[in-house]
Amino acid sequence: GCAQKYIVKNYFYYYLFKFSAALGEEIFYITFLPFTYWNIDHSVSRRMIIIWSIVMYIGQVSKDILKWPRPRSPPVVKLEMRTDAEYGMPSTHAMAATAISFSFLIATVNQYKYPFELGLVAAFVFSTLVCLSRLYTGMHTVLDVIGGALISAVLLVLLYPAWDMIDHLLLTSPFCPLLSIVVPLVLCYNYPKLDFYSPTRGDTTTILGAGAGATVGFWLNNQYTVPAYTSENFQLGFPLITSKMVVVVLARFFVGIFVVLLTRRLMKSVVLGMLCHRYKFSIGDLEARRRLEVEVPYKFITYSSVGFSATVIVPLLHELLGLM
Repeated sequence: GCAQKYIVKNYFYYYLFKFSAALGEEIFYITFLPFTYWNIDHSVSRRMIIIWSIVMYIGQVSKDILKWPRPRSPPVVKLEMRTDAEYGMPSTHAMAATAISFSFLIATVNQYKYPFELGLVAAFVFSTLVCLSRLYTGMHTVLDVIGGALISAVLLVLLYPAWDMIDHLLLTSPFCPLLSIVVPLVLCYNYPKLDFYSPTRGDTTTILGAGAGATVGFWLNNQYTVPAYTSENFQLGFPLITSKMVVVVLARFFVGIFVVLLTRRLMKSVVLGMLCHRYKFSIGDLEARRRLEVEVPYKFITYSSVGFSATVIVPLLHELLGLM
């Protein structure tokens, strides 16, 4: 449909919540999650990616099983249109923000020297801003947001005791690479069917693909001892970060994100081109690209390559450039 016309009367709230909404979208995932891997700690990044993948899959599937509609417009004004075709309950923005912020807190609080209260406030503020942004943009009801945050919190509590066991299996099991690819693919191909097209299946495939590629990368790194990014200064705590470390961190990030974005662009072109040839449709045919046999391999291969590149190719490049 057409976007409803509106007048912005408070630009502070408008830009604050538009920015906060972006913290639950691909641009944030594709920058923050690799950043933690390249510049903070491998174990922290692994745990966050595992939690993020599980939480988001459950959230996306729950939407298409419950089939609760989004808020009516009017009376609300919707500032986003891409996700309007999705159902509302639970808010996966709220789920992701809660999972990422609090799993980061739990994974780092015993490894780095910073006040727990400060980390707790930061996690709460981050997740709250994302939750409020979904109300401000008219994409969710209060119940959607609360439900998403609560579901994510429950999953964190249930998964926390198994964190170390899951992490150990992902790093050491000889079956890890196979299962990391096969299980997500089975879940994507057996995603709940709807009477109309919704981007939830494609988004879920993107998330599971990125998680699968990263998991294979974690396993390979552990098998072949790819250098870790931890250093004595980082282990002592964030307050002791020096100007030299800031330069190295920024260099790692910009080199890494360039490679990741280049991988995504190249793989999208290559995979989509091959699928166009296989199924005989033009690259501009949006309806054809939404078909199960096209959308799932297209997005899964593309984003598993992104996850693999971020965890294997980028670290090797960092080592080659002397950024370790």
